[in-house]
Amino acid sequence: MSTVVTEINTTQVYQLYIKADPEQIWEAITQPDWTQKYFYGSRTSFDLRPGGHLHAVAGDDESQELVEGEVLEADPPRKLVHTWRALYDPELAGEEPSRVTWEIEQGEDGVSLLTVVHDRLEGAPKTAQNVSGTGWMRVLSGLKTVLETGEPLAG
Repeated sequence: MSTVVTEINTTQVYQLYIKADPEQIWEAITQPDWTQKYFYGSRTSFDLRPGGHLHAVAGDDESQELVEGEVLEADPPRKLVHTWRALYDPELAGEEPSRVTWEIEQGEDGVSLLTVVHDRLEGAPKTAQNVSGTGWMRVLSGLKTVLETGEPLAG
């Protein structure tokens, strides 16, 4: 996986190859039963229409809201763009929403390229710091692992 982080962390780019077709990757990104396996145990649901909502929740009763956002663009199974506002920390929740773009490209031999760009972080410096490094790296490594092996990355 390659990572490009600008000097002030306002744009973060992550790329990885996954042995899965775009439809499988799309489903794993957008379906709560999948996200729970790799996204820190959260169930993330999307209303995949422009203006639709994104909610990531955790807990046995799903009462802990972790992330919220608005879907800006959805082109299954190629591209998903949404805003991102972390709710799991009051300092992060007080920042401006940022934007996450997922792009999936079909490659050869059943391998696809996933590019995730987290940008518009100028008004969210604590979020930028929080998601850089192990934040997105762990999520994307978990996504790759669960798609390729059927097992979660950890525990």
